[in-house]
Amino acid sequence: MPKIKTKSAVKKRFTLTGTGKIKRHHAYHSHILTKKSTKRKRNLAYSAIVEPNLERTVLQMLGKC
Repeated sequence: MPKIKTKSAVKKRFTLTGTGKIKRHHAYHSHILTKKSTKRKRNLAYSAIVEPNLERTVLQMLGKC
């Protein structure tokens, strides 16, 4: 059985942590930043962890599951 190819879009957007969690970036932090508060922009700049109900889907697209 051949290996499953990794989705290129997923490869660019997600990274695995050392403990096996999946890191992602927040949306809405690329443009139209003048109307957003400093606190909102700061919180969007930090990375987040993928929700548990989506982990399996992302791992499948990464070819890890």
